[in-house]
Amino acid sequence: MSGVTMADEKRQVAKSERSVREIIESARSAQQGRSKAIGSLGAWGMSLLSAALLWCCFTPVNASPLAWVALVPLLLLVRIEDRTRWMYVAIYTGSLLGQLATFQWMRLGDPTMYIAWVALSLYVANYAVVFVATTRVAVHRWSIPLVVAAPVVWTGLEYARAYLLTGFSWYYLGHSQYRWLEFIQICDLVGAYGVSFVIAASSAALALLVPHSWLIRFRLVPASTGPVTASGLTLGQLGQVGIAISLFGTTLIYGYVRRAQADFQPGPRVALIQGNFLASLRVAPASGDEVFMTHLKLMAQTVREQPDLVVWPEAMFPWPLMEAAEGMTDEQLQSVAPYARPESWRNNEVAKMLVRESQRSGAALVIGINSALADPQRVHQYNSAAFVRPDVGLAGRYDKLHRVIFGEYIPLRDSLPWLARFTPYRGDFGIDKGKGGAIFEYQKWRMTPVICFEDTVPHLVRGLVAAASENEMGKPVDLLVNVSNDGWFHGSSELDQHLITATFRAVECRTPLVRAVNTGISAIIDGDGAILDPDVFIDGDARKNAPAPPRTKARDPQTGTWHKQLNAALVHTVPLDPRQSLYVRFGDWFAGLCCIAMVLAMLSHLVPKRGLRFDQSAGTR
Repeated sequence: MSGVTMADEKRQVAKSERSVREIIESARSAQQGRSKAIGSLGAWGMSLLSAALLWCCFTPVNASPLAWVALVPLLLLVRIEDRTRWMYVAIYTGSLLGQLATFQWMRLGDPTMYIAWVALSLYVANYAVVFVATTRVAVHRWSIPLVVAAPVVWTGLEYARAYLLTGFSWYYLGHSQYRWLEFIQICDLVGAYGVSFVIAASSAALALLVPHSWLIRFRLVPASTGPVTASGLTLGQLGQVGIAISLFGTTLIYGYVRRAQADFQPGPRVALIQGNFLASLRVAPASGDEVFMTHLKLMAQTVREQPDLVVWPEAMFPWPLMEAAEGMTDEQLQSVAPYARPESWRNNEVAKMLVRESQRSGAALVIGINSALADPQRVHQYNSAAFVRPDVGLAGRYDKLHRVIFGEYIPLRDSLPWLARFTPYRGDFGIDKGKGGAIFEYQKWRMTPVICFEDTVPHLVRGLVAAASENEMGKPVDLLVNVSNDGWFHGSSELDQHLITATFRAVECRTPLVRAVNTGISAIIDGDGAILDPDVFIDGDARKNAPAPPRTKARDPQTGTWHKQLNAALVHTVPLDPRQSLYVRFGDWFAGLCCIAMVLAMLSHLVPKRGLRFDQSAGTR
């Protein structure tokens, strides 16, 4: 009888224990459900806010200070311990809307560019998701401080974006600070990536300073969690904030010291010729004669300023420079190029015209021109910059290395011909990749050209400058020369952002950069990244705009914005920069290490978790 009673008691106790556990689990599940329901609203708000701030800190709004807080909403999503429902969907959606607004200028060239605009936005929007997800792994799984994890992951992603799918090195976080010259001088150590790193670290510190009560108010965590600490910041959080402040201060001190070391010397007097010709497949282009005469007249107006070098924009010399491989017969030429007469490949009239204009102006020329080389296999077409000297004539050319995908070539065209539908061109469209960099030597100066968007690719420009120094003593390149055609983008914010991105190449390489750009914005940039007012600004539209006074500055004196979509010529004596650059010497070691660390953090998510738990407010144990 007693045995039966004891068994009943044991069953009753076990039943009671199960009931208690079920109640606890039920309450916990209900609480987590409420937490995720609340958190999803906060995630949408934070994602959209961050996307809006990132859009505002670049052109056309150009509110650079907002870059310092733009990542804070995303970092609050990193800081909370429990992932909310729909969090990554919200991040991707917010980022996609921001990218669509940022890249809207891409659609202006042709109706088919709408596809490229949307495709690029869909692609770049993924980086915000990867940033939050990977940083969360580093912080909550491996106890890496937020002020370290966030900038490492962000910088690693910027570095990856420079290479993946041929690369897209626009709208880096650091590019927003182009006007703060002291702050961007760190570029000669680690590239523009270093500026992004410091901003991301500072944003992480700001995210740690957000009180836990605000997280509740933002609906990122439920009110039932309460404050984590009664006294505010933990010692670990204070240490992270101190690291960010130290990093910021060190960067700024370095910038002031580096700028004080500048000893600019007078270099070549350069005339930049800027025509204003719309580039579009929907509108009939101007005739070759009109394009040529417009640039020729603008160049003639600069002769009285006695320039040493005159630069024409990309492809603005309307007749191609044609060359045939030695020994090719008329039959071979007709076979590979049935659209051209065989004798046109041996006619050197274009070269004679270039030499004649160089001699008439008394200056060397760097001219954007299309070139073609016929060999027994096929015709090779290049987007080129021709070098012309008044003393020796045609002195060589540079063929573009970094081609724009779907704009200048179609990948896998032979195996996937349907890809041609995503470009406005048909048939045998496309240009070939050049074989390497080129140096143009004139008088005592050595110049390296880059064409169009090449001045936005950090590793390409750095590689060209570094390659030129292999067999040279001292500073190998005096001047970077960019020829561009931004007429495709109709005076949009692309023109401003293209110029802004190019300024970082000058700081990274400690080499001044001049830009001659169809429709603008042509500019002179010194080794500190300062966009200089030219000594002389010639308004080529002055007569057309009369009785309004001619423009005499590169910027509107009332708004401070750069003049765009006008015929003009700029003349300036370029300040040469004798300082050396460690970035040129050692390359992207810093950003590369950040990328490796980021990839390791991503892969570590596959490692079985071993019971680690972390402080949900600070991201520490």
